[in-house]
Amino acid sequence: MSQSVVPVVESKQIDTSPTLTFEEYRFYQTDSDLQYELYKGKLIPMPTATVLHIKICEYLVYKLQRYLAEHNLDLVAKTGLGVRTEEDISRIPDVVVCTQSLLEQAASRQGSGILDFEEKPLLVIEVVSQNRRADYVIKRAEYELANVPEYVIVDPTPNKELVRVLAFPEGEDIYTQTDFVPGQQMVSVVFPNLTLSVNEILSPPLVEGLIKAEQARFHELEQQAAVDRQRAERLAVRLRELGVDPDRI
Repeated sequence: MSQSVVPVVESKQIDTSPTLTFEEYRFYQTDSDLQYELYKGKLIPMPTATVLHIKICEYLVYKLQRYLAEHNLDLVAKTGLGVRTEEDISRIPDVVVCTQSLLEQAASRQGSGILDFEEKPLLVIEVVSQNRRADYVIKRAEYELANVPEYVIVDPTPNKELVRVLAFPEGEDIYTQTDFVPGQQMVSVVFPNLTLSVNEILSPPLVEGLIKAEQARFHELEQQAAVDRQRAERLAVRLRELGVDPDRI
């Protein structure tokens, strides 16, 4: 008895998702809570962040915002801000540092908050999650071609922990990279006075705890200042009793 032979054809997965222009992407709405990046006209869903991922991003924003304020720089550090890197590619870095004027410019437009081609951030940070190749290879090439001055990769993957700083040497148009590992201090190129502990970046304390500690230190300083004023007032009274004008000393 002959047996019929049924040919087996390997079916290829066909991408039936819509191809969007950049303008269509800026106004794209979905019922899902997922965020999407645009890559070659296709929507790329961003994975839901782990708690560690969230803590790292919050810690970096906290440290950057305080650094910018302490140095009186008209810059902002934000999460959720898009960066357009090519005609049909737009990323959402974990942290973006740009000028206040660029943020206001993006806010004045309808649709999603995205920095366009000519609106260059000074620094973008990506925290490595599931797609390591995207952060280490694809996005590196995009940010480099888009002339983003500094791109920082934070990788908390067990046994691969590092912070990689990619930046343009003076007069060059190709990134050079410097890796910082646990036990070292990460040094920014764009902000050379900004140094952060790699250990803290990879395993950060809660920002709420840092704020509480900051408030406690401020309260202690206020109390010490009050004690110093009281001492000065008592000394002034004593000097006047001795016939000495403290304002002339």
